Amino acid sequence: MELDTMVTGPGPVTVRRGLPGGAERRAAEMYWNAFGRKLGPALNPPDKAVSFIAAHLNADRAVCALLDGQLVGLAGYQLGGRALTGGSASAVLREYGHLGGLPRLLLLALFERHPAPGQLVMDGIAVDPGVRGRGVGSLLIEEVTAVAAEQHCREVRLDVIDTNPRARALYERRGFTAVRTERTPYLRGLLGFGAVTTMRRAVGTRGAEEL
Repeated sequence: MELDTMVTGPGPVTVRRGLPGGAERRAAEMYWNAFGRKLGPALNPPDKAVSFIAAHLNADRAVCALLDGQLVGLAGYQLGGRALTGGSASAVLREYGHLGGLPRLLLLALFERHPAPGQLVMDGIAVDPGVRGRGVGSLLIEEVTAVAAEQHCREVRLDVIDTNPRARALYERRGFTAVRTERTPYLRGLLGFGAVTTMRRAVGTRGAEEL
C-alpha cells in the first residue's frame, strides 16, 4: 500500500504531541507503510489492517511532524500501560473472527515490548517519503525524549530489526546504543527479519549530530 499523498512543500516542519483531528487514517497509513512488512502476517489484508489501526490509535501516545498542516511524520511510545497502537484481543477477534483471529493474536504477542521501571519505550518512526532527508526523524526522537524527561524516565528504549539498517543508523546518530540482539531465524520466513536489536539512550544525552 502506498500513501495517498506525498508532501514536498518547502515550509518548515513543526513537531507537536498528539494527532491533529481527522488525521487517524493518514497516521495509520504511514504506520502501515513503515511496519506493514513486519505486521502483515498478523493484520493483512492491508486495507483491513489500516482500518483496524486507525480505529484503535491512542492519539495521546503520539508525537507528530507537520508540514503546511499535513501529517508527514509520526512516532509512537509506550507509557503508563498504553501505546500508540491499541486494540484488545476481543477487538482483534471481532475484526478477524475467532478462527482467523486466534493465530493473529499469537503473532501480535511476539511484538509486545513492555517498559521496565524508569523506561519509556518508543514504538518506531514513520516518515513520509517526500520529506526524508529533512531531519524529521531526528525531530521526532528528540520530542519523544523530551516526553520521557517530563515523565521522569531515565532512558528511552526501542527495538530495531536487522532488515532496517537505515533506522538503526538514525538511532545511533541520535545517541542510542545497542545493548542486546535477539536472533530469531525461525521468524525470517514468516515475518521477514531474523534478529531484533534493543537500543537505549539515557535521558539527558544528546545525539552525535548535536555533539
